[in-house]
Amino acid sequence: MTNIKEIARRAGVSPSTASRALSGKGYVSEEKKRKVLAAAEEFDYAPNLNALSLKTGTTRRLGLVAPEFAESVSLFTGGFVRAAEEAGYTVTLFITGYDKSKELEALEALRRKQVDALVFVLFQSELPLIAPYVKYGPIVSWQRLVHERIPSVFMDQYDGYMLALEHLYAKGYRRICNVYGASTRLNTQSRIEAFADFCRKYGLDPGVCPSFQNMGDTEDGERLVHWWLENGRIPDAFATTNDRVAAGMVSEARRLGLRIPEDFAVCGFDNLDFAHMLDLTTIHYPVDEQAGNAFAIIRSQIEETDLPLKPLKFHLVERATT
Repeated sequence: MTNIKEIARRAGVSPSTASRALSGKGYVSEEKKRKVLAAAEEFDYAPNLNALSLKTGTTRRLGLVAPEFAESVSLFTGGFVRAAEEAGYTVTLFITGYDKSKELEALEALRRKQVDALVFVLFQSELPLIAPYVKYGPIVSWQRLVHERIPSVFMDQYDGYMLALEHLYAKGYRRICNVYGASTRLNTQSRIEAFADFCRKYGLDPGVCPSFQNMGDTEDGERLVHWWLENGRIPDAFATTNDRVAAGMVSEARRLGLRIPEDFAVCGFDNLDFAHMLDLTTIHYPVDEQAGNAFAIIRSQIEETDLPLKPLKFHLVERATT
């Protein structure tokens, strides 16, 4: 394989000049740069990335750890990859299938310097297992957590969920059924707190409708419609985990000849692409911008700089389902 010294010899320059010309870093006269590039093309030269990594101590490769390719995960992944590529980094995906051993493989890749940093979309492992690996490189989480060594780019879903509840109240709905995600997640606890505060604010009975937990798929939404039909049709509105549950409710209701929002209103959460197609009221959750902030944190640590983070807010997207 051709090396940098052979390129320099053919171009009639020093190896350091050839290196600067090929990397684009440092000054090289246009004439010398032209000769170096011509020699590199003649030899079909490609740099040895492993050697560069050993020299610089970085791979410019980042690991993104996710359990699956759900819609919101894809949004985060896409946002992170775009931000990384624009800055000259590549991203390796570790899809775990909720398997802790796969998460450990990603952590070991960080320890072995196969990647410079990791961002966890969602993890199953305990934090005491993950935290010691930060000595090998930055680790950032999208999943909500509070840890002194692992920053998280989460947004407090109390604020977003309260927007949904306030919107439903303003539209005249008083019997609101809450459909939550995983009961163990901090985001679920924040939504429960938001509903409790909401009921206190307006003097509403929080027990007028049952709530549901551990729901996140379209099938869950479909089952909720049948529950509504079979149990007295008490709720007049549903504030749901995400757009998938909301989409399941809206599509099943329409199949059964129900009217949305006349029979009951539905508010989603995320504002995924299909929410527009279903004319679904939802809460916009700026996932791709959270991903950009995750990359900014990682890049700041790797390059020893201080990149600003973008301030983010939820906002209501009102459509036909309310």
